[in-house]
Amino acid sequence: MPHTLAPHLGIDFSPASMMTGIGLLAYYEAIGRASDEMLAAAQTGDWDRVMRLEGACAVLISQLKHAAHGQSQLNAEQSREKRRIMQRILANDAKVRQLAEPWLDDLDRLMAAAPRALH
Repeated sequence: MPHTLAPHLGIDFSPASMMTGIGLLAYYEAIGRASDEMLAAAQTGDWDRVMRLEGACAVLISQLKHAAHGQSQLNAEQSREKRRIMQRILANDAKVRQLAEPWLDDLDRLMAAAPRALH
């Protein structure tokens, strides 16, 4: 999946790149860009796109875990960049959740009404 996301998210997932801490940061940046797109989609009410991007993030996270296995630790500068990206992802996630609450409330109301409509 990252190879199909790479051109869209502007990330280099080449084998040579993945052998370095910079390559690992590429995964974090790809996840960060996907979270930026999730927020933009949530702000326009495009919940189908939010869910597709959430799935893409899950794949990237899984692949990041695999790529990080056996890799050397990030240096201090790379760790700061990782922390900055993670903070952006968490902020985006909080905003998406806040935007999703009314939509989820509407869905709950529809689901609660559905059994009564069937009887």
